[in-house]
Parts: sequence; structure tokens; C-alpha cells
Amino acid sequence: MEMTVDLPREGALPPFGGATGWLNSPPLMSEELRGSVVLVDFWTYTCINWLRTLGYVRAWFEKYRDQGLVVIGVHTPEFPFERDVDNVRQAAKDMRVEYPIALDSDYEVWNAFANRYWPAVYIADADGRIRHHQFGEGGYDECERVIQLLLRQAGRDDVGDEFVSIAPDGFEAQADWTNLESPETYLSDLQGQNFASPGDADLNERRTYALPDWLDLNEWALAGDWTVGQRATVLNGENGKIAFRFHARDVNLVLGPRERGASVPFRVVVDGEPPGDAHGLDVDQEGYGTVTQQRLYQLVRERGRISDCTFEITFLAPGVEAYVFTFG
Repeated sequence: MEMTVDLPREGALPPFGGATGWLNSPPLMSEELRGSVVLVDFWTYTCINWLRTLGYVRAWFEKYRDQGLVVIGVHTPEFPFERDVDNVRQAAKDMRVEYPIALDSDYEVWNAFANRYWPAVYIADADGRIRHHQFGEGGYDECERVIQLLLRQAGRDDVGDEFVSIAPDGFEAQADWTNLESPETYLSDLQGQNFASPGDADLNERRTYALPDWLDLNEWALAGDWTVGQRATVLNGENGKIAFRFHARDVNLVLGPRERGASVPFRVVVDGEPPGDAHGLDVDQEGYGTVTQQRLYQLVRERGRISDCTFEITFLAPGVEAYVFTFG
């Protein structure tokens, strides 16, 4: 069905000249994009909110690229390791991001758009004017209707009304919003909250922490020899633990080895037991896994009834960096 509303004009599509590099494409300049409908997708590869939108963006690229749609993923890093081009290249390969990627390590493109969100989608018409935006998850049908309308206005008469149909799984599966009661939680001094180990945390000081006798919902704690930094919490010795009392289907954690090429084995338990069928993508039924890359790890995916549970991860060797919990 054709949209009858007059789409707003939100200004000219900003330039991409501030990009520090490109993947999957030579540099694309705004003037070269005139005549094409352009979808700009701001992302960073560890962001679970972006990952849950990826299936739609990928499907739009595949469906409409031969009808005049250009998709550009602007990768603006949240964490320092996301500035590493090799990390982004590997993530794009693993996640099947095959459209052009503008590397925005200096936030120049982010600032040119006055953007503030991961994910954020901007859709520009063939005259280079932004006509629609979507901040955060959702709005998929509306975005696709805008794509269809702008392509027809650009002279493509072979654009149908049907929406893409996807069956996302893994990280791309939509959150179980009904049962999601645990928020994104950073494990650092700058953004950390709900820390419950006795004695609080000492910024940038190596210290031995202990778990409390009890965690309330959405509290977390450390046990072992850790240093709580401004951006991450780093394990200095063996058998360090992180515990979190959560209520959600999925438990995800951004982790990485401190040294490139290193690996750190770990074990996950939920309420003191191996996860079994509730194991995540990066854990076996007994709860074992290994940190080998700087990325998001899915540690728990509950298949049954959701209730308050205590998650614990024990790292069996030193040298892991932990950044942020996210839930789904």
C-alpha cells in the first residue's frame, strides 16, 4: 500500500569524508550517491540492540540493492578495541555484513549526523535529503515502507509492497521483552552501578574482592583478584568470578583477552548448576567456554520459564577484560 503522508525533510545527507577507512567498498562520497536512495545504519559490533536489527538491514540490502538502494553501515566504536580494523573486519565477516562500511573511529561521521544512538537508521531520498530516521530497535515496517516509497519516487516502478520476512536467531533473535527485567550494566567505574561486593570498588587499584551472601535483583559482584578500571574490569589472577542476579531469557557479556592471541577458559553456572539446555551460543551444556576474541559472548539462553536467577562466571586463568552485561 502506498504511503500517503508527506515525509518530512530532515536536512541534507551529511558527508562521509570523516571516515577513517572503508570496508566492502571504496570510499563513497555524498555527491556520488545522488540518484540512489541511501540507508545509513550506525552500529558498533558488540551492541546487542544493533545486532537485533541486523537481520532487517541485511534483508533490505539484499532485496532492494538492485532497485537503487545503497546501504552504508557506519561503524562508530564504543570500546577501544572496536577501533581495531581487524576486529571490525572479522566481526563483519562473522555477522555477514556485506554492504559498505564506513569506519568512524574518530566520530567525525557520528558528529556530522549529530547522532547519539546505537543503532540509528537514517534514510535519504535520491536528491540527498534525509526523509526518515529510526533510533533504537523497532520501526521495521515503517522503515521498509519509506524505502519502497522513495525508490518509487526515484523512478523505480518494479518495487512491490511486500515486507521482508526474516527468522532471526542467535544474537539477532528479538528480545523477550515481556520477561526482560534486567538492564544493560557496565562493569567499570565510569558507568558501573549496582555493585554489591563488600567494600565497594577502588578505581584502578588491584584488589581482592568477595561475593556477598546475597544479591538482590540486578546487583552484581566480583570475587578474586581484579582491577576495576574506567572502561573495563580486568582479572589479575586465576579463578576470578563475576556474579549477577538477573531476570531475562538471555545473558550476554562483552569480554576479551587482555593480550591479542591469548585465550581464557571459563565456566558458567546458573543458581549453582551447569546451564544444560539453557546454555548460550558460546557455552556448552556443562557451562564451559573460552574467551578468544574481543566481542559479545552469549552465555545463557533460557528455553523455559523465566524467573530471578543468579548467574556466575568463573575465569580459570588471568587476563580477561569484562565490559558490560546486556540481556534479552
